[in-house]
Amino acid sequence: MSGKTLIRQSLHESLVAPLREMILSGELRAGEKVPEEQLCERFGVSRTPIREALKVLAAEGVLQIMPHRGAIVARITEDQVNELFPIMASLERLAGKLACAAATDADIARVRALHDEMMRLYAAGDEPNYLAANRRIHDAFFVIAGNATLHAYYQQVLTRIHSCRFVMRKTPEHWRAAVLEHEQMIAALEARDGDTLGALLEKHVTGTTVGIARDFIRRKSAEDAAGRHPAARQA
Repeated sequence: MSGKTLIRQSLHESLVAPLREMILSGELRAGEKVPEEQLCERFGVSRTPIREALKVLAAEGVLQIMPHRGAIVARITEDQVNELFPIMASLERLAGKLACAAATDADIARVRALHDEMMRLYAAGDEPNYLAANRRIHDAFFVIAGNATLHAYYQQVLTRIHSCRFVMRKTPEHWRAAVLEHEQMIAALEARDGDTLGALLEKHVTGTTVGIARDFIRRKSAEDAAGRHPAARQA
């Protein structure tokens, strides 16, 4: 195998993580075409490593490679919500329990600071930054838990449900419910009550988060239907 081939493989592999993060953060949104030319300019590479990286992400299920159209960011379906969110809930429950057992005072203070910042963003109505802070809090539970395998499984499932976790807009009712649940979570962490934190995280995912995801899917379906029927959109 030539040195040139090794360099190309290393280059496309190095692009997978930042491209995946663009999807997880919502910078590339579900249903959108991946702008290959812009990505080439952004990363200073040719189309070949970009396309090779996109194939890796397609194998993960976060993209669809469409003939003559390029890569499209995949949307999640109701069936995937039913299949994947119970798994996510179980992973979060275990992370919460382990985090309470392993957390240092500094760990708890760090999550409290993240929580307080998230509450400030909620009060300001800054949903994009609220969602980013929310994601950092949930990730912190896995980091504190200290189980690398558990964290890896979490990241794998999060990648699969990218289009409706930590990036989608909430109804005011769902947003209020999520905030109240987070207040209970931080209290449980500070009390180092692993059973309570685990149960709260599981309920948060299977209840509020699933409700948000299903609303998102219905809203997107309605938008697609309106797009297919311009007359109905104008009515």
